[in-house]
Formats: sequence, structure tokens, C-alpha cells
Amino acid sequence: MSTTRGLEGVVATTSSVSSIIDDVLTYQGYNIDDLADNASFEEVIYLLWNGRLPKRSELDELTKDLAANMEVPKEVFDYMKAYPIKEVHPMAALRTAVSQLALYDEEADEMNEEANKRKAVRLQAKVPTIVTGFSRIREGKEPIAPKKDLSFAANFLYMLNGENPDETSITAFNKALVLHADHELNASTFTARVCVATLSDVYSGITAAIGALKGPLHGGANERVMAMLTEIGEVENVEPYIRKALDNKEKIMGFGHRVYKKGDPRAKHLREMSRKLTAITGESKWYEMSIKAEEMVVSEKGLPPNVDFYSASVYHSLGIDHDLFTPIFATSRVSGWLAHILEQYSDNRLIRPRAEYVGPEKQQYIPIDER
Repeated sequence: MSTTRGLEGVVATTSSVSSIIDDVLTYQGYNIDDLADNASFEEVIYLLWNGRLPKRSELDELTKDLAANMEVPKEVFDYMKAYPIKEVHPMAALRTAVSQLALYDEEADEMNEEANKRKAVRLQAKVPTIVTGFSRIREGKEPIAPKKDLSFAANFLYMLNGENPDETSITAFNKALVLHADHELNASTFTARVCVATLSDVYSGITAAIGALKGPLHGGANERVMAMLTEIGEVENVEPYIRKALDNKEKIMGFGHRVYKKGDPRAKHLREMSRKLTAITGESKWYEMSIKAEEMVVSEKGLPPNVDFYSASVYHSLGIDHDLFTPIFATSRVSGWLAHILEQYSDNRLIRPRAEYVGPEKQQYIPIDER
């Protein structure tokens, strides 16, 4: 029996949702560059779930359905208010709230295709409301109800800050959502598919995926990147900071990726957004620090930046708390998780790999008083 640490390079299933071939990321065959430059997040949701881009009437219907399902049961927010708020990470709050949503969905355990698609819409719609609501609750404020006339990206920023966002912010956030929507069989997506392959419900699958995304080696990396930039503080401090980290063989978050050899194709879009947004906010130092750090790590280690590295300064420039970076990742990635869950249900087989045993052998039981 052969084994591979971390299942690296192991092909575990077939999927039409997204692909990474020769460092090119596609959603249902559409290059991520094309989608990032042209598509709304709502179009990408439809594409991931249906295998094709929507017609105008289909996009209008999905947009309407998402807007109609964004409100979250009051009881979910009431429960949040009872959390020990200062000790709760937003990803833990999101994980709990998504699981709790199942208790308020009469179709939670309905497993037919139509019911699962309706639940997909409800989950996609409610995750941004949960994330923004928690952010406000922990600040002693009330959650803000979504507006039915705003886009998905605009509604998130509106519910977070209570103000209609400007077009630059909407465009940047929409692009970030598109770039994070899916990424083949990553850790959280695999977790979701393993969960629902048991024929567990959609809410369980998404809750499991959120648990996997919470880890710093997956979605939590962008929060760690911003923590690093904040610690560095100024452009002139970048070189000694990165030099020390390299000399001490410390992991520098936001660089390298297991499935890309020449670099993450999403990073260039976020790099340009970082340049524009930091200039608008008058805090170009975050972009300049990032560029200098990238130059050093690429030169010394040959590791290009991944999607997490520049998304950190993008979200910071949008006025988003650093510990909300990963929940925002989840707000987008739930679209891909749901696509994979629906695909798994459509041709399901229980996912049950084997493990190579490396423990002791031929042990014999010894009575407890003789041990």
C-alpha cells in the first residue's frame, strides 16, 4: 500500500466545477482572469451551480432569490449576543451560526435535488448577513438588514458599515468574491464532500467546510499576512524583518502554493486592487511593504505570492477588521462548496480511504495490576 503525505498529488474524485491545469484556474472551463475582469459574483454563483453562465432572466431570478433570503432568524443573532464576544473568533461564530440555521429550515433534511438547490440559495444569501451581523454585535451595535436593491458585494459592505459603498469599493469587493469562489479540491472543499458523501445534509457539509477553512494553513493565512504587515509597520522595516525570518527559516504567510508551480493566477488581480485602494485611502505603505516583501521572498526562496498575500491589504483598505478576512473568504467560497456538494449528491459514493498502519504489532493484553 503506497501513501502520500497530505494526499499531495492524489486524484480523489472527478469534478466539473473548477480546474487547475498548468497554473491556470478555471470555473466550469472559464479562465479566472476572464471572470475576474468581467463577471459579477452572482453570475459566478450561477455558473458554479449550473455549469454555464446565466441568461439575463436567469441572473435576475437568482439575484432576486438571494436578496429575498438574506435575512437571518432573529434567534441566531440573539444567541450571538449571549456569546462571550471578546473571546469568540468570527470563524467560530460563523461555524456555530450556520449549524444553527438548519434548525430554522423545514427542508434541512430533505435530500431531493430541488430542496438542496433551495437550501443552497438560502445559505449563500445568509452567510454575509451572519458575518456582518456578528461584526456589529460585538461592537455593541444592532445588525443591519440587507437592501433588496443592492448587489451581493454592495450589500455586504452596506450591512458591515451602515453606509452605501462607493463604486470603487463595490468593484474591488466583487472581484475579490469572484477570485475566492472556488479552488478545485482544497482542504475545506474536500471536507464538505466527505461530509455529505455520508448523505448528511447541506448545513452539515458547509459547517464542516467552515471548520476546515478556519485553520491558519488554509483560509486563516490572510489574517496572518495582515498581522505580519502590521508588525513590520513601515517600508524601511521590511528588509530586516523578512531577512530575519528567512535566516531563521520561519514560515512567511502568503507565499507559495502546493498546486501552483509558477504562481497563483489570482494574486495579480489582488495586487492591482491593493495598489489602487491603498492609494485612494492614502495608505500606500501597505502596498509598498507588500511589494518589497514579495521581491525578497521571490528572490531568496523562489516562492511567488498566493491569493492570501494581497487580499490582506485589499480588505484592510476597505475598512474591514482583520479577523473578518477569513469569514469573507467563506462568504465567497460557500458558492464553491455548495457547487461541490450538489455535484457529490448527484453521483454519490461514500468517501472512505485507507490508512497505512505504522503502529506497534503483536501486542498482548496485560492485566492492569501487572502493568
